[in-house]
Amino acid sequence: MCRRIREDISILLFGPKMITVALLLVSFSFYGQLGYSEAQLEFGFYSETCPRAESIVRDVVQQAVTKDPGKAAVLLRLQFHDCFVEGCDGSILIKHDGKDDERFAAGNAGVAGFDVIDEAKSELERLCPGVVSCADIVALAARDAIVKAKGPFYEVPTGRRDGRIANVGHATNLPDVQDSINSLKSKFREKGLSDQDLVLLSAGAHTIGTTACFFVIQRLDAQDTTIDPKFFQILRSKCPHGGDVNVRIPLDWDSQFVFDDQILRNIKNGRGVILSDSVLYQDNNMKTIIDSYLETNQSSVKANFAADFIKAMVKMGAIGVKIGVQGEIRRLCNATN
Repeated sequence: MCRRIREDISILLFGPKMITVALLLVSFSFYGQLGYSEAQLEFGFYSETCPRAESIVRDVVQQAVTKDPGKAAVLLRLQFHDCFVEGCDGSILIKHDGKDDERFAAGNAGVAGFDVIDEAKSELERLCPGVVSCADIVALAARDAIVKAKGPFYEVPTGRRDGRIANVGHATNLPDVQDSINSLKSKFREKGLSDQDLVLLSAGAHTIGTTACFFVIQRLDAQDTTIDPKFFQILRSKCPHGGDVNVRIPLDWDSQFVFDDQILRNIKNGRGVILSDSVLYQDNNMKTIIDSYLETNQSSVKANFAADFIKAMVKMGAIGVKIGVQGEIRRLCNATN
């Protein structure tokens, strides 16, 4: 699917310093499960129909993350998992009776934040009934969560409509913590995402948040030699053999609530917590990408992690979008109309 989005994005990077990144006529090509189509998202899509839409979402997210800083990572992850199945259409939010919905897929274990989306939707329906899609709320909430975690601000193209399909069987090919590097590359390329996007959206997004020992115990039991020996002992003490697999541990051990590039330093130094992060540095191309954000020398300039991250987020947010007369605008995010 070909997306052409004219972007002029003002980005707040790690403090008061403002930089402006102009991304003029960026073309996104996606070859996913939804076939070929053309879609156009817009900045300020609700400026006339619901002028307070973005500020309402922002207020709800800020309150939620202030109360529980862990919600920032939860909302970021929610958009990733929404976009990788059926496209960015809010399908992960749907909940029927039973366990046949997309949100119950094994690859979506631990995905949460539905309460925040529902709260924002409730307020938007009160002020602008039938106008703002749940898919757009998910995208805006992810952005606002990143900002609340001291990450970069970026404009979110909006105009997505909500999907009507949420089938657990359609969510069988999500990226998994046990995937090999080749499997991860393949799954991202199927969505039109590059190796750089993989580093940014998979490992880079783990700059905030936690994981359960359940997703770590297997590599510890296997005595994974890619883990720094001292860090291995730390992980083992938190996730002992035969221990509680539901114990939560930080993905970024040094700054789990702050958006920064420390996660990449950790991965380089053998301090990646989950296997899918650690395997990136075992691949030459991925190693080069990670190093580009951490090192400078006379022949190269250090890449801007935050600026590239938001480009990848905007790119991911255009996967499989439904616009115009496609889909619907749900009245409730957890149920189709």
